[in-house]
Amino acid sequence: MRLYLAVGCGAAIGSLARFLSGHVIVSLLGLNALWSTAFVNVVGSWIIMAFATLTGPDGRLMVAPASRNFVMAGFCGGLTTFSAMSLDTFILLFEGDLPLAATYLISVVGLSLAAAWLGYLMASRLNRLPGGDQATR
Repeated sequence: MRLYLAVGCGAAIGSLARFLSGHVIVSLLGLNALWSTAFVNVVGSWIIMAFATLTGPDGRLMVAPASRNFVMAGFCGGLTTFSAMSLDTFILLFEGDLPLAATYLISVVGLSLAAAWLGYLMASRLNRLPGGDQATR
């Protein structure tokens, strides 16, 4: 039951973070909604990979399964939004803007993968720092 609550609470917080980032990016910064979807997917990719690396078997941090699932399945699952990216892409296609649809899709996927790689590199370096006594679960 604890695991289910952790994932559900993480998802609620991630979804709220996605909504608020969209509000900031669209309403306050005046950017297109595509930027909002791209932002949460790229940032979420960095977070999930960095956290997975830091908390994995060779990671610097030892966390309980509920905590790991809170962040990875819950928060990152609620924050990132592949379905919204798919919708945005199809809207661009329906509007006849094939070049922008292709550029958007390739850019977001490419940047998300690059962010995940960067998260892995950064977390791997943190794992190798001296004094990395792992906290108990």
